[in-house]
Amino acid sequence: MSRAELKPGDRLVVKIGSASLIGPDGALDSDRLASLCAGIAGARVNGIEAILVSSGAIAAGLAPLGLAARPSDMPSLQAAAAVGQGRLLARYSAELAEHGLVAAQMLLTRYDFMHRSHYLNARNTLERLLALGALPVVNENDTVATDEIGFGDNDRLAALVANLARARLLVLLTDAKGLHVSDPRHDPSAPLIDEVDRITPELERRAGGRGTELGSGGMASKLTAAWVATFSGAAVVIADASEPQILDKILAGGRLGTYFRPRPHRISARRLWIAFAQPPHGTVEVDAGAQQAVALHKRSLLAVGVTGVRGDFSPGDAVDVCDPEGKVFARGLVRYGAADLRAAAGRSTAGTSGAEVIHIDELVVLEE
Repeated sequence: MSRAELKPGDRLVVKIGSASLIGPDGALDSDRLASLCAGIAGARVNGIEAILVSSGAIAAGLAPLGLAARPSDMPSLQAAAAVGQGRLLARYSAELAEHGLVAAQMLLTRYDFMHRSHYLNARNTLERLLALGALPVVNENDTVATDEIGFGDNDRLAALVANLARARLLVLLTDAKGLHVSDPRHDPSAPLIDEVDRITPELERRAGGRGTELGSGGMASKLTAAWVATFSGAAVVIADASEPQILDKILAGGRLGTYFRPRPHRISARRLWIAFAQPPHGTVEVDAGAQQAVALHKRSLLAVGVTGVRGDFSPGDAVDVCDPEGKVFARGLVRYGAADLRAAAGRSTAGTSGAEVIHIDELVVLEE
């Protein structure tokens, strides 16, 4: 089976992390940055609309502030980002200008994806920048992001941007050649996985898990991003940022890194927003009958099928829905608060119990 081929008008999201941008001296690696910009420019020449998600603001701000190492306190991290983000964009602007491209800064936080109006505003801005021929350079807004609203890593941000932009391909450039059958740091002979049709629990275990909502970094974080992006209809490639002309090779169909095939059916932007743009505030446990009704027959979740409620959530919050064995298989916007749902759970009539807990239009099946 061949890998995805992009055609003029398709969209590409490229993400590169700090470890791949910063050289041994702690400064931005000029050769790596130039190679990256040249690859993106090549994609644009072929009519592909590219978006860059770049880490590196905090790292770029350390030396100018006289900091020898990455600080651990939030105010210092935000200060380093405030200094480094401008320097990072200036370098991108200069490199891209060599190829006749204009860099446009977009700084986002989780808040911009959690709230529908912000999400739509971000999408409109992105669409307009692309229509004007600019190259969006996206990063987390580290100067204001906190643990509560931050992504924790830019892999998940890149996956959400791929969703936002309706991209066909997400390329995650890292310091590894791709996903291996086991951790190559402990097993240097571990073979590289060429293609992944479906992200399974076994694959997640090999990568260290799907990661947390805020991301855990490393390969687990990239697997989380791949899961989100492929669910939204985008293919994903995890590849080595140090490979010469890596983007040119990937876009030419080269079998580099690990390729994740997208799900065959793309779902609507709103359902993607429900599934991935905001963290779940709790969990609703259901019985086997309710699971079958939701996952197989595409019906709304009713209170009669609810067996348990975890967390403290309000009407309109996103919640996970798990089966009798505790495995999450769906996510949706709940219509009742946690206390009311606990009181109504398992009942077929009376009060709110006869109404829908999560309407089918606001319910996304993650695992069938």
